[in-house]
Amino acid sequence: NNMLETLKFGKGNWANKTDSTLAYSDQYGNFQAIPFDFTRASSATVVNKAGLIETVGSGEPRIDFSSDTKGALKLEPQRNNLVLTSASGTYGSSPASETNTISPDGTLNAVIPTPDTTSNRYQYDVSSGTYATNTKLAYSWYRKRISTPVITSFVGDLDIKTLVNLTISEVTTQIESGINGFDRFQVVVQITDGSLFSTFRAYFGAIVGVGNSSVAYFGHQLEVGSYATSYIPTQGSIGTRVQDVCNNGGNEQVINSTEGVLYAEVKALNADVGINRKIVLGDGSYNNGVEFGYQNTTNKMQFIIRSGGVISMNIETTIFDVTEFNKIAISYKSNEGKVFVNGSQIGITDTSVVTPIGLSKLDFKFSTAFNFEGNVKNVKIYNTRLSNAELKALTSN
Repeated sequence: NNMLETLKFGKGNWANKTDSTLAYSDQYGNFQAIPFDFTRASSATVVNKAGLIETVGSGEPRIDFSSDTKGALKLEPQRNNLVLTSASGTYGSSPASETNTISPDGTLNAVIPTPDTTSNRYQYDVSSGTYATNTKLAYSWYRKRISTPVITSFVGDLDIKTLVNLTISEVTTQIESGINGFDRFQVVVQITDGSLFSTFRAYFGAIVGVGNSSVAYFGHQLEVGSYATSYIPTQGSIGTRVQDVCNNGGNEQVINSTEGVLYAEVKALNADVGINRKIVLGDGSYNNGVEFGYQNTTNKMQFIIRSGGVISMNIETTIFDVTEFNKIAISYKSNEGKVFVNGSQIGITDTSVVTPIGLSKLDFKFSTAFNFEGNVKNVKIYNTRLSNAELKALTSN
């Protein structure tokens, strides 16, 4: 077996471990601690194996089950939730009354409003001069239908309208489903003039219907960015989740600079993640490396082999959906670089490849400024190159 290590990320019993450390298994299935450095100087939430939102402590990696039954390491940027009381939200026009029901985190804090007017709504105000013109804000929420509302045509059972100094940049879409009976939705808006006061409004009165209590809402979040990230709970003040950082895995004894394969299954947080969000098998200086990740063009992924600061292979593609899990492998040796994704070769075999020097660790980042953002699972490092047939089999679904 050419495989040196299969890197797996585990929390609790998922990786046959009882603590919250990162782990790897060798080709014989033996789990041991792996020398990854993981940091996040705040707590964060994740959807656990039971399908509930749970809070993970500061410095603990998150294994998320919202999009995969086997779980995946979730790595996200720093974000702030501007909604001061996230479980219930902030009203611009309050309903006549409300009751509570069990929420996605398993507690009795989701809200079922009973409107007394069709203008009942959630509302969030942004002071003039807070953000620059064209700044994007992502609003997200969880919704559960208790019974059929009066109007069923609005996605997420909220009508986003009458925006003051805001335009809708991306229409409402569903981004998660089945979180303790709730689905999660997002809408992205954009500030028209940063020098002016802005108001975001999300109406439920007309949809639920006056005197009715047919929909439960929970987990209101407003954050600066072009997409919603994992839920950030708040209770009376702005909440912050600090960026996840994972690097320094492996060593020069298990990583071959002459030839090998880097493999992982990855899923982007959004089609427009940002430049240089990469996984790198390198030397720490980023002058030598085998790397792949996302670029700042919509739905674009880049695959690079770099030696002595010079790029000898650069393959880019937009032919698959980066917001779904993709199985990716880069095979490298002198005069031979290949990329396979989901069972197919991407581009041609590059015969001009110069092998990197001094590969010694695996980083989920490209330099200090560019940490990888996305979901990762089944990372593997091979110490020899693989044939086309082996790469096809490795990356096939």
